[in-house]
Formats: sequence, structure tokens, C-alpha cells
Amino acid sequence: MPIRHVLLALLVVSIWGFNFVVIKLSVEALPPVLAAALRFAAAAFPLILFVRPPKAPAWTVIGFGLSFGFALYAFLNLSISWGMPAGLSSIVLQTQAFFTMMMAFLLLGERPSRFQMLGAAIAFGGIGVIASERVGNAGLLPLSLTLLAAISWGLANVLTKKAGKVNALSFTVWGSLAAPLPLLGLSLLTEGWPAISAALIGFSWSDAGLIAFLAYPATLLGGAIWSWLLGRHPASVVAPFTLLVPITGLASGYLVLGETVTPIEIGGALLVIAGLIVTLRRAKRVEPAIRLD
Repeated sequence: MPIRHVLLALLVVSIWGFNFVVIKLSVEALPPVLAAALRFAAAAFPLILFVRPPKAPAWTVIGFGLSFGFALYAFLNLSISWGMPAGLSSIVLQTQAFFTMMMAFLLLGERPSRFQMLGAAIAFGGIGVIASERVGNAGLLPLSLTLLAAISWGLANVLTKKAGKVNALSFTVWGSLAAPLPLLGLSLLTEGWPAISAALIGFSWSDAGLIAFLAYPATLLGGAIWSWLLGRHPASVVAPFTLLVPITGLASGYLVLGETVTPIEIGGALLVIAGLIVTLRRAKRVEPAIRLD
């Protein structure tokens, strides 16, 4: 992977790490599923009026929107709202890298190399070390919802890869269009109209700022760059970058929310970095033989 592509991936994981802090603040200010619905409504409008539909099968665009927009953030927002710490969420969610590799193997025929599997195992060990320090503070239901969110993200990655080399911004914007209505329906079902109407009546500039960050840097910019990278490199090469999200997530949680970072968590973060280095060094050597373009 060229260094400029590596830098783009690092920019995305930095945004996505801070994203967990903003999600935590948004679900404290608004009903959690409604917050997700507003996020994807803002991501789709008004750009949907100016961006042409992507040149990809409609089912991949809709499937991406439902898996990345509806399922991922319905599960994630609810888990954080029900007690999952922002830092721990950023850790557990990165199991999506392994769900991505598994689905890419089963659905796309992408066979990860032994070094990629070794690097992923090392990084996953680092995630396990960090999670072992925090998992005692999270209930089983929020933790399970976060794992379901990780599965949803893995499916979204594979659908993005299946779409091929499409306009990344167009794919993200039009995919976002599939999420708001199902999320709003789920919000009505689980949170009720009184809570929704009260949140909309009391909607403040600070609420708008939270939704704007979630919609534009976190969803559109991050999603567009991510889709662009997945269109140019195997999913098993791109997905492991998200293993760095726990590090930026833990740092953001510490700086903004006052969540503590222990020596054990620092050791786990170093393992994550080591695993990513192993994966990327091997991927760089074999990339000419496995690139799709």
C-alpha cells in the first residue's frame, strides 16, 4: 500500500476514534436511535441533490446503507446509551476486522496470507489485553450489542468491496439515504414519539454540532476515504487499520471524558500497533500479486 494511502487510512482511524466520544455525548443529549437517524439524514441531505448515484448495483448501495448506517449505529448507539464506555466500545468494535476477513474469504474468495493472519492475531491479542482491563465495567447486553455492531460493519466492508471502484463519496451519500427511515421507525418503536418530539423541540446548537460532526467528518469524509481504499486494496489489507481506532478512542476518551488509561491498556495498544505493522509489511510485499486493479 503506498504511503499516501497509509496516511489516509490513519486520518480515518483518528476521526473514527474521536467519533466514539461524540457518540457518547450525542446519546446523552438525544434518544440514541434518533441520534443515529439524524446523523444519516444529515449525511444524505442536501448532498443527495448534487451527487449522482454511484455506478454500482442498487442492492450493494442499499445493503451498505442498511448494514453500516442502520444496523451498525443502531446497535452501537444503544450499547453506549445502556452503559458501554466509549473507550471500550472503540476496542470491541474492532473485532469487525476479523469478521471482514472471514466474510471476504467466504463471499469474495480473498484468502488472507499467513502473515496477515499472524498480524491480526497479535493485534487481536492487544485488543483482548485492553478489554480485559475494562470489560468488568460493562454489562453483557451492551457488550453483545457492540459485537453485533462489529458484525454489521464487517458486512458493510464486504459490500463496499463488492461494489468495486465506484465514486466513494457518491457511494457513501447514497448509501446513507437507506438508513434514516429504518432508524426513525426503530426509534418510534423503542423510544416513542413523546421522547422524539421532546428531543426535536429542545434541539440546540450543541446538539446540531454533535450531529454535524457525526454526519460529515465521521460518516462522509471517513466513509468516502474508506470506500476509496477498499476499492483499491484487498479488504484483508485495509480492514486491519481499524485496529488503531481503540488507541485514538482511548486517547479521546481520556482527554474529553476523563476516562483513565492504565499501563495494561498502553501495553495492549502497543500490541495492536505491532500486529498492524506485521500485517502491513507482508501486505506490501505481496500486493502486486493480489491487487484487483
